Amino acid sequence: MKRFSANLGFLWKELDLLDRIRAAADAGFDAVELHWPYDTPAQDILKCCQDAGVRLLAMNAPRGDLAKGENGLAALQDREAEFREGFLRAAEFAITAGAPRMHIMAGVTPNTPAARATLGENLRWVEATVPELSYLLEPLNNFDAPGYFYHLPEQAVRVIQDEELGRTQLMFDIYHVGREGLSPEKEFDRFRDAVGHVQIAAVPTRTEPHAGSVDMAAALNHLLRNGYSGWIGCEYKPECTIEAGLPRLRQLASCLDAGAEWPTTGA
Repeated sequence: MKRFSANLGFLWKELDLLDRIRAAADAGFDAVELHWPYDTPAQDILKCCQDAGVRLLAMNAPRGDLAKGENGLAALQDREAEFREGFLRAAEFAITAGAPRMHIMAGVTPNTPAARATLGENLRWVEATVPELSYLLEPLNNFDAPGYFYHLPEQAVRVIQDEELGRTQLMFDIYHVGREGLSPEKEFDRFRDAVGHVQIAAVPTRTEPHAGSVDMAAALNHLLRNGYSGWIGCEYKPECTIEAGLPRLRQLASCLDAGAEWPTTGA
């Protein structure tokens, strides 16, 4: 499954993080991506990935106060100092752990001009302050993340374009796109130049990606035939056990075109 990376925020959650990395390697994944790994020492993550022979692709920036329902800080007014302090700690962690990318989470806040300006200032500061990393913005659908700053690909891409960001790209999650009732193929065609990473899960259940209303093999083949050559993150919630769903995931991987050149460095 060389095209697929295991998102360990959802997969093997019953294990500690280092055992999740080993489990992903044993299952045939060549790469992993993380949500919030900050309770595990970064050096341990680096060594575990090296020993297991998997690449660490990305992780998320801190979310803020979960007890208050926060889901990122980058667009929150008057929280700039807190966002930047947390980002610097997370960036040091990511670099030490060997992750080349970080998902910057905008947060739950109305999409107002003031919030938009806050987000733009923070993103420009992020790129200027830590040039060692590249960055991702991910729209989250309104069903799972009501009130999140952006929920459509065009909204995140507009931020990237308007702020003239050079190392920030779109996280194109087919689950979130499909959950909004949009066509993954059409949305990808609109924004292909901005897409930096792809994630998948069944629509609308977020279970194994072969199920649901989106024909995942057709959608992924469309992306591959039309310029996408990056990794595909498996960010799904297993319906039963991970092992029970792996045969269908391998079958999905085998349905993908083999023509695209796959990355050997970066994410």
